[in-house]
Amino acid sequence: MSLVKRNNSNANGLFPSFMDEIFKDWSGGTQLMHKMTPPVNIKETENGFTVELMAPGMKKENFNIEVENDLLSISAEVKTENTEKEEGKFTRREFGYSSFKRAFTLPETVNDENITASYDNGILTIGLPKKEEALPKAKRLIDIS
Repeated sequence: MSLVKRNNSNANGLFPSFMDEIFKDWSGGTQLMHKMTPPVNIKETENGFTVELMAPGMKKENFNIEVENDLLSISAEVKTENTEKEEGKFTRREFGYSSFKRAFTLPETVNDENITASYDNGILTIGLPKKEEALPKAKRLIDIS
């Protein structure tokens, strides 16, 4: 299984983004929307692959998982709106929006008809079973005639 490459110009975290520095608010956060890319673990077993995606604080309804042309796409979108009312005429509103999309090329050995997914304790787990012909065959004894 191979990952689709992405451009991560701030991979080591040493150099903050110029825009982040300009738009910092007084509390130290940024007012710009951050694009979050959740980390992924991919594990191969005898029977298939397991993809574990760490996305805490989401609901299973937020996720969209698609398979098209041997490409597994995992995406999520979360919109939030917080309203704090103060005395007088002032109102403060904060809108939140976060989304991500990860894509993986599936190997030919994956049976894309039987893919399963579950979300538990902040981890999205996707099961990618192997096709029957890709499973390891049991040892057999050959008689000599």
